Amino acid sequence: MTPQTTPTSRLSQRPENHALYHWRRSGEKPRTIITVVVPRRFVSPTSAIYEQRVRVIVSLTQVTIVNTVHLHTAGTFLTIGGPVPNTNVYVLDEDMNPVPIGEPGVMWAGGACVSKGYLNLPEKTSERYKLDTFKNDGSYMFNTGDLGRWRENGELEHLGRVDDQVKVKGFRVELDGVSAAMQTCASVKNATALLIESELWGFVTPEAVKTETVNAATSLIQPYYAVPTKYITMSDFPYTSNGKIDKRALHQMALDKINRDQVEKEEALVSTKPAFYSSSPYDGKLLADVLSSLPHPVPVYKMDMKEDASAVLVLQPKSEVTSTSSISASPEKSEVSSAHEAGNVWDGYLDDELPEKTDGHYFRNLRHQIFSLYRRLFGVVFITNMAVFIATLAKGGANAQELGLIVVANLFCAILMRQDYVINAFFTVACSVPRSWPLAIRRVAGRVYHIGGLHSGCAISGLVWLILFTVQATRELLKKERTSIATVSITYFILMLVIGIVLFAYPKVRTSHHDAFERAHRFLGWTTTALVWCQVILLTNDYRASGETLGRALVHAPPFWLVTIMTGSIILPWLRLRKVPVRAEVLSKHAVRLYFDYVTPRPGHFTRISNSPLMEWHGFATISEPGKTGYSLVVSRAGDWTAKMIEQPPKKIWVRGVPCYGVLRITPLFRRVVFVATGSGIGPCAPCILEQRVPIRLLWTSPNVRETFGGKLVDQILAASPGAVVYDTRKHGKPDMVKLTYRLVKEFDAEAVCIISNQKLTQKVVYGMTSRGIPAFGAIWDS
Repeated sequence: MTPQTTPTSRLSQRPENHALYHWRRSGEKPRTIITVVVPRRFVSPTSAIYEQRVRVIVSLTQVTIVNTVHLHTAGTFLTIGGPVPNTNVYVLDEDMNPVPIGEPGVMWAGGACVSKGYLNLPEKTSERYKLDTFKNDGSYMFNTGDLGRWRENGELEHLGRVDDQVKVKGFRVELDGVSAAMQTCASVKNATALLIESELWGFVTPEAVKTETVNAATSLIQPYYAVPTKYITMSDFPYTSNGKIDKRALHQMALDKINRDQVEKEEALVSTKPAFYSSSPYDGKLLADVLSSLPHPVPVYKMDMKEDASAVLVLQPKSEVTSTSSISASPEKSEVSSAHEAGNVWDGYLDDELPEKTDGHYFRNLRHQIFSLYRRLFGVVFITNMAVFIATLAKGGANAQELGLIVVANLFCAILMRQDYVINAFFTVACSVPRSWPLAIRRVAGRVYHIGGLHSGCAISGLVWLILFTVQATRELLKKERTSIATVSITYFILMLVIGIVLFAYPKVRTSHHDAFERAHRFLGWTTTALVWCQVILLTNDYRASGETLGRALVHAPPFWLVTIMTGSIILPWLRLRKVPVRAEVLSKHAVRLYFDYVTPRPGHFTRISNSPLMEWHGFATISEPGKTGYSLVVSRAGDWTAKMIEQPPKKIWVRGVPCYGVLRITPLFRRVVFVATGSGIGPCAPCILEQRVPIRLLWTSPNVRETFGGKLVDQILAASPGAVVYDTRKHGKPDMVKLTYRLVKEFDAEAVCIISNQKLTQKVVYGMTSRGIPAFGAIWDS
């Protein structure tokens, strides 16, 4: 027979007598079959059937059997194609709006094929059949109950059934998606997933397949919470009478395995009982009964942290007292254990032993504190320049034109290293390192935010070269050589301005007088750029050959093009200066949340806002929510400007440039990360947590987070990160952040730590982690 159309019902009658039954299980192709038409769910993407000429059909009774048909090509990604003529397929969200390409949604079928509804079932009909608002011709569309998404090539990818959605660790998981991920393992013939007693189980065939290989393949596609934690392998799945996988039988297999493991564990405990063990009057009794028969312990008191001046003694309830009695040989759970389980994550963390710091004391301080990557990059640039500087002096010097080129080249690099597009490019390249690469490489790539060392290195080097240029130009003027008095005069003005910029950029001055630093950088920088233009034109005119026009000399002068690009880099963000509407949500007297819709940034971005664009700008991390346009940011009280924003929220505000990447852009480099945030530091962390791209454990310390930041933001964070640790400093006092962070790192098995806090605490935690071999990242306050 040439074509073979095989309903599932026919296979289920006597499957062992059907050629497809043996083909599906053995992979041996029947000689008589050329074209096969089978239901999509009948075989896995790795089946031998998909190596032949196969038409994949989505068939629904409610849409007159056939809705989509796709001729599958061997070796390509398996899809269900597109709708057949006179039918439509829509992928919609919960609000009945089309989802973007690549985003999952519920598939609806429309067109002339849609039936009238279910016979004598008006409620079910009204639930599954809706007017086709996209055709708007009175026709209906049908909710297939399937999940899917459009691919870039216009084909549909089937993601499973809506009723196959489960909650795992607080996250929504598609079981069919997990099954499909397991089937990407080359040694797997068939796979399915089930949620059993809050754990995700994977069932795969054949029996010889290695579960480690399946787990690795699944982890490449699914997030950590959607990777099975338990596996059962078997030669073949059990099937129901209609040919479907018997999931009840698989469920029972898992329960049987759980019971067997529990029995083996209990037998192992009994077998370890020492020979000299003697019976006790407490054997077989619950721990709570034992404790009740013992004398009452001395009352336990604690200090109420709400009192500042004097300690208030509060009697702890009896249920909070823990016992050190070792009666753990009894398999029953004690009532006291529930009190322990209900305790705080940080309970007893101060008693934890921190490991010794790596390296010796002096080498460690040199490596992690004095010679940070920022300073190392600065050193590379500066030492290279000084080597050329010394070599130039050793050979007898250079003329003003040659020195001018070196000055402009350094200023060019310094300015470009602060350009938004250049910064974003550095982050994009560095964060493209795959997570499969060694951690040693990824931790270096993660410190891409230290590139400010290149900026300062080029700026200081440019100043040194400018001093030499000024000396050389003055010498040439006095000797009545090529350099003109106009060139020398402008050079002295430029030198004074650059010295002023560098002085205001000195770290202590920049920190204590940040507004003055910002204005000096802006206005002195703009003035310097204008004077450099004059200097380049005058110097080119001084050195142009006789008979050569100034225009031709400029076109052939490298400094001219460097200054052109440099000026464009400075102007570009200001070309995108605009005043945009903003919606304010006052969270408390300490914070306000501002909402914008002019752009949708990515996690890790920050943006600058201002009421007076020429005078001051303030940078804030953007909070983008998955599936929504626009973004928000949180402004917390930290000065006059922020206080005004909270008390008198604006309706419009100035923005410029494009959103720029910050420290947390590096999060995807690591498999598991601990976030540490204090107060409003939750702002930069929020989009990465909401994105759920990487497993993140959050430690958030702040007084009264709900009162300060509002229940909405807190609920969003906790919903996306169920294991988040929120430490109320008003109730519990200030914690030892290094010890508490280290505990979470070990519990979560994290590869890295990212902290958003004030400068002192950030440096303390980063050093505390890196000095113990744990990659840690935080802002370095270099601007």
